Amino acid sequence: MDQGIYSPEGVFLKSQPHPRAYGNFIRVIGHYSRDEKLLPLEKAIYKLSKLPATNLKLKRRGELKVGNYADVVIFDPAKVRDAATYDKPQQFATGISHVFVNGVAVLKNGEHTGATPGRFVKGPGFKNVKN
Repeated sequence: MDQGIYSPEGVFLKSQPHPRAYGNFIRVIGHYSRDEKLLPLEKAIYKLSKLPATNLKLKRRGELKVGNYADVVIFDPAKVRDAATYDKPQQFATGISHVFVNGVAVLKNGEHTGATPGRFVKGPGFKNVKN
């Protein structure tokens, strides 16, 4: 499902997004891998990282490897849970302790650091359109 994710504050509180906008990836790990045992944790992580990076032909992304961008999520697989429901969709997932984007901590001990090191990633289909 393609769903925009909006900050759960201000005018965005009036919107009613799909609950997976706030917990799609963690649902794969917590619900489908851990609880339902439909796929091993390693396979779930592959499907959420290396597989899409490969399909989108994004170089140096999707796996921990020397020379790659350091996009890393540190979580406890026994504790992750998607909290969003249809009645209350704007609930963040839990069980994630640290997130690094391009090697910079954006979530530390479960709290946002204020850092915004993300950047626009261009795949091979990108065409620079000039006006």
